[in-house]
Amino acid sequence: MDEERVTAGKRRDPVLTWLVWPLITLGVYYFVWWYKINREARDSGVEVSPGLALLAVLLGWVIIVPPYISIFRTGERIARMQDSANRQPSCNSWIGLILSFFFGLHALYYQIELNRIWDEPVHPSPGK
Repeated sequence: MDEERVTAGKRRDPVLTWLVWPLITLGVYYFVWWYKINREARDSGVEVSPGLALLAVLLGWVIIVPPYISIFRTGERIARMQDSANRQPSCNSWIGLILSFFFGLHALYYQIELNRIWDEPVHPSPGK
């Protein structure tokens, strides 16, 4: 894997991501953002289908459970991305899942955790 791919993500303002853009776009931005962060996970080497992750939060509400599974697993993916970027994994899937019940705060939390990956240059370890 090309080491530059680990930093293939985009730094975003967490408050804009969580509150402002979703309000302005009547919620559409959230789904675009969800696809993009899962694509960034895939691009950095984490096994995920961004389309399926999006479908789980977009249409999974019919069955109730899929969105929460996607939210939890996305937290796991972010932690793996942090680890592959040689950073201490600080993203906790359980915190993300619990925050999803309070005004969708998981989006704010996950974007803050993603920004920790993109804020500093990656120093690849010899084994990766």
